[in-house]
Amino acid sequence: MKCEHCTRKECSKKTKTDDQENVSVDVPSPIQKNGEKEEFYKLADAKIFLSDCLACESCVTMEEGVQLSQQSAKDFVRVLNLNKECDASKHRVLVVSVCPQSLPYFAAKFNLSVTDASRRLCGFLKSLGVHYVFDTTIAADFSILESQKEFVRRYHQHSEEQHTLPMLTSACPGWVRYAERVLGHPVTTHLCTTKSPQQVMGSLVKDYFARQQNLPPEKVFHVIVAPCYDKKLEALREGFCTAMNGARGTDCVLTSGEIAQIMEQSDLSIKDTAVDTLFGDLKETAIQRHDGLSSDGHLAHVFRHAAKELFGEHVEEITYRALRNKDFHEVTLEKNGKVLLHFAAAYGFRNIQNMILKLKKGKFPYHFVEVLACPRGCLNGRGQAQTEDGHTDRVLLQQMEGIYSEIPVRPPESSAHLQELYQEWLEGTESSKVQDVLHTTYQSPEPSKDNLDIKW
Repeated sequence: MKCEHCTRKECSKKTKTDDQENVSVDVPSPIQKNGEKEEFYKLADAKIFLSDCLACESCVTMEEGVQLSQQSAKDFVRVLNLNKECDASKHRVLVVSVCPQSLPYFAAKFNLSVTDASRRLCGFLKSLGVHYVFDTTIAADFSILESQKEFVRRYHQHSEEQHTLPMLTSACPGWVRYAERVLGHPVTTHLCTTKSPQQVMGSLVKDYFARQQNLPPEKVFHVIVAPCYDKKLEALREGFCTAMNGARGTDCVLTSGEIAQIMEQSDLSIKDTAVDTLFGDLKETAIQRHDGLSSDGHLAHVFRHAAKELFGEHVEEITYRALRNKDFHEVTLEKNGKVLLHFAAAYGFRNIQNMILKLKKGKFPYHFVEVLACPRGCLNGRGQAQTEDGHTDRVLLQQMEGIYSEIPVRPPESSAHLQELYQEWLEGTESSKVQDVLHTTYQSPEPSKDNLDIKW
């Protein structure tokens, strides 16, 4: 028996019985010390199914299973309850950061506009006892801008002797996990070293924001609301601690579906509230996104930047050309009949597998690839776009895609606070602190010879 997306010939973790294919990590329903169930007693136990791990070498290990059990509503509620106790030494500042791809889910789920859904979600979280609610767009700004600079640098360094291209995006934890655990070197050398928005947001909250509030990082409990389960594994990945204080950037990841379930089971009165900003602004900011099909938009923004920086070409509209299927697109910049830039978007593991095969055979024509584990991108994360029987909710997904496409696009360069953060927090755009805080390295175990021996 193998997981739906498994690339192994045999699974070393599953047993022979069908009943055990959905082995899961159970998280008990939160209970107060006096034995009485508190307001979330109706919440179903959180489960991480093996089929939810999109990219592993041998499914979820026992150690990871134990760690994943902490990435649940139980841990979130535990901190909420501790904050209600008299012992102030145990209190922590609760911060929740919401991914932009989660908002269309709440808008569709509760039949609200994106702005109203954001306000409703923020109001609900604060009614529980959350102190601050941020969105992760500012973190994606950093991730995109650093990716832009890295691509231009790799383009200049690329040669017959030094193959720095193609550059493969690193924002999707399922894909990165697969690259590290299964593919190894030399594929990992092509991964963009820029941290994902989740990792950058962890540094922003535990370092920049904590210092602004005169708090040690361990007094801040940071929760990410995200579309997929792989974000939970990303939070556990060693080496993703903030560079300057050793604290883990993200303490807990909850999927959009888990939060929606808590909302549906709660009878708390909710007062819609505007999302906070890291800068203490009192004025509510409009909901905006980056220019991507259903992602943070690394391809579109890196393409425009590279066209301008390398060839002096200003690109207004990005034209995506679908090739073998709807989840593989390419974008080209041509001049006088010559292809200057050749970018692609590969979503889903079938396209990833084909991409890797061509890359290893030396028949890969692209300079840059935006790689996402989920077919149709981040909106189709398994934590928000599934029916109860585990299949994609196509009606909901189509609705979310329509909602997401209507959100105004904001280029990362136009962020009012980004340059301020580069100077105040990171000591300049080219400082050593930028490398420490916004970039990472990857594990590169030697892959087994049969890892790519799969027929789709």
